[in-house]
Amino acid sequence: MEFSTPLIPATLIRRYKRFLADCLLPDGREITAHCPNPGSMTGLAEAGMRVWLEPNDDPRKKLKYGWRLVDHENGHFSGIDTSIPNRVLRCALEDQKITELADYKTVQPEVKYGENSRIDFLLTQPGFPKCYVEVKSVTLMRQPGVAEFPDTVTKRGTKHLEELTRMVEQGHRAVMLYLVQRTDCDRFKLAVDIDPAYAQAFDNAQKRGVERLVYATRINPHEITVAAPLMVV
Repeated sequence: MEFSTPLIPATLIRRYKRFLADCLLPDGREITAHCPNPGSMTGLAEAGMRVWLEPNDDPRKKLKYGWRLVDHENGHFSGIDTSIPNRVLRCALEDQKITELADYKTVQPEVKYGENSRIDFLLTQPGFPKCYVEVKSVTLMRQPGVAEFPDTVTKRGTKHLEELTRMVEQGHRAVMLYLVQRTDCDRFKLAVDIDPAYAQAFDNAQKRGVERLVYATRINPHEITVAAPLMVV
């Protein structure tokens, strides 16, 4: 997935009220950008960090910049926009780039299912069971090279696991796909200490047939694409 508008570099001054970030542009102007991430963003919102912003000229938008990346200035990047994983995954699914799901040719996003829920993707193919795919964006890293999810308590995430389990019980296939939006990780694990209830719900779901997939991404100021699977620890 390529960014629709060329990104520009900036320096983060502060992130506040979850969805706002004050940044300093190279020309010395201080602007407020939209922060499309309601999570804790642990380690990704420190003052002085180099970030990349996407400008826009949409008259309907109050803020003229959107925060997209953190540049770790060591060759690695993190994507902070929680809406991007679904866009990236849709391209990968339609192009059969996810090996475990490559048999499915029809990809439907945002389909209603369960109890007042929407699945990120419903995959269908004649001769195969329906496949329900829930996508989670992963940006937390507390140990070098180890990506973790979640970065805060997520009752919504626990509900998604329960919904997926019910789909398996009805004879369908269900997948929890974690997309790691940072290029400095080669392993993945659940952050059990942050949300024990989510970890327990995941264990229960996996025992009852819900599948887990973890994929890395390639990130730079031009595009974000799906890379290789990551090892689970």
